[in-house]
Amino acid sequence: MCQDRLAELGWDSFFMDHFKSSMVDGCVPARVIAAGKHSYQVYSQYGEFPARVSGRMRYESRAGDRYPSVGDWVIIMPNTDEQKGLIYAVLPRRSCFSRKMSDDRARMSGSLTREQVLAANVDTVFIVSGLDGSRNLNLRRLERHLTLAWESGAVPVIVLNKADLCPDVDACIRDVEPVALGVPIHAVSATERSGLDALETYLTRGKTTVFLGPSGVGKSALLNALLGIERQEVGEVRSTDRKGRHTTTRRELVLLPGGGAVIDTPGLREVQMWADEDSLGSAFEDIEWLSRECRFRDCTHHSEPGCAVKAAIQQGSLDTARLQSYRKLEKELRHLAAREDIRTRLEDKAKWKKISKWSRWYSENL
Repeated sequence: MCQDRLAELGWDSFFMDHFKSSMVDGCVPARVIAAGKHSYQVYSQYGEFPARVSGRMRYESRAGDRYPSVGDWVIIMPNTDEQKGLIYAVLPRRSCFSRKMSDDRARMSGSLTREQVLAANVDTVFIVSGLDGSRNLNLRRLERHLTLAWESGAVPVIVLNKADLCPDVDACIRDVEPVALGVPIHAVSATERSGLDALETYLTRGKTTVFLGPSGVGKSALLNALLGIERQEVGEVRSTDRKGRHTTTRRELVLLPGGGAVIDTPGLREVQMWADEDSLGSAFEDIEWLSRECRFRDCTHHSEPGCAVKAAIQQGSLDTARLQSYRKLEKELRHLAAREDIRTRLEDKAKWKKISKWSRWYSENL
């Protein structure tokens, strides 16, 4: 039964091959289904139980960036008598949804910039927005989420929830289509259980989906609707600004009765970029294609003659706000790349300093 459950959770030959190549005597594979500050909840062939990171893994992990995240497959040493385990390693990820850690938290961790993994080994990213008015349908935020989704290696799907509260759903879909080129868009209502069949096509056995979106868009209500039970608390949305409370307080992987698994995430107050220019190009494919028609290969789309992007704006086929969003995200990615380069140089410097120090000690003590 437990082996079948591992397959339902996504265990396959990809992870099996990596597990065999790094196997430790007495260890078994497990998937992280919940993560706290210093502890994890995992599922293995022996069932579900809490686990913690081994001392060696903690020592080798740089500022915690190699620690497990929800969705990770890990190598654990189980203690079946006490129903707990010790995590020795994280298996390579098939996909990884990340964002840049906020500056305050990065400074606390002692690094210039740091990746925060939101979910690992995800097949589909449900990017959820609300159709109940105000800022719950934000095209610029969708562009940001799409860029991160393409970077993760998972397939993005846009879910427009609360269709029952929208007077013109088709108009909203038409608004979203220009920023979601080639990405499926589904309008649903969690409260009325309508349109959910379209989402269930992605939730097949062994596949994992993550819900992403701000508070108030109905992620917990959607999960309840797919589960068929009121598992997650659903918060009220303020009538003044249509913002919701954070009813989900931690990331957690949940198995669905019809097959597949879902990772529910807290509403993200901020989504700082952790991606590269290729992912940006996937999210802004229309601008990328137009750029190829510019007279100059290094066109910045500001004042250069023969700019196809500016011509598209003048003709009305490209929205100015979309170009501004592209420029903003491009600037963020350049800034991130620069900070990463500085971090790499500092880490290399520290590494060689340690090697030099050890070499001197070794020479003096021969």
